[in-house]
Amino acid sequence: MRNIYIYFILLFAIAFSSCSHVYVPALYHQDIAYQPKPASWDSTKFATYISLGGNIYSNTNYTDGLVSGQLNISQAYTGKNFNIAYGVFGVAGDYNNDTSSNNKAVNNFRDKFFGAVGGRASANLYVNSGRFDIRYIGVDAAYSHEFCPYADFRKSIAGDPDINVDPRTELVTLGLTSEVIFHNNGNNNFENGIRGFLGGTFGRYDLDYAGLLHTTPSGNFNFFSHLFPKASYFIKYKQYFGTVEAGNGFFVRFGLQF
Repeated sequence: MRNIYIYFILLFAIAFSSCSHVYVPALYHQDIAYQPKPASWDSTKFATYISLGGNIYSNTNYTDGLVSGQLNISQAYTGKNFNIAYGVFGVAGDYNNDTSSNNKAVNNFRDKFFGAVGGRASANLYVNSGRFDIRYIGVDAAYSHEFCPYADFRKSIAGDPDINVDPRTELVTLGLTSEVIFHNNGNNNFENGIRGFLGGTFGRYDLDYAGLLHTTPSGNFNFFSHLFPKASYFIKYKQYFGTVEAGNGFFVRFGLQF
């Protein structure tokens, strides 16, 4: 038994001894976001939502930092025991590079601007129980297209054997959701919702298969690289709403319902 313990300790030591620096798309695992929908007790079943927000997150192996702002416009419809939403979004942000783990000259930049546009769609089945709507199963999808200097940089170094880079500028993400939304006793103008998401980004790239998108700088395997989770909190008072989302980043939005 003692030899088995020693064997596993050695495996962990080897895994934590390596390091890597990977440049990935700016919205990798950041393109999914909560899409509001009318609740079953709302007087209107079709609504338009406009929101502004900010996102703070890191790249896949936690070496670099990203910050971005986002504009979202979506529409949603709620019917009997189902709802749907669809919309578009635009993103502008900055990629802050930590070159301490890589001394190659081409990596020696402080930050690069990025932009992106895309669309989202969401659908749920739900049941109502008093002041609760239980959206027990749902599907969320997102498409994004990235541009500007950080995207151009990844394309320019894609053939360099000494640098790990994912040059993709188009991403498609799909996943399952589950949510509970409820209103206060005697006041259905005040709503709260809690949602969980689990999904992944589609498309084959060699870094995926080499495992480089799935390790931390110390070599530790990142279990939530293929299938990543995200938790969302939604709050609404009359026509004003806000969301807070956390996964491998932190995203806050405020907006209006029309």
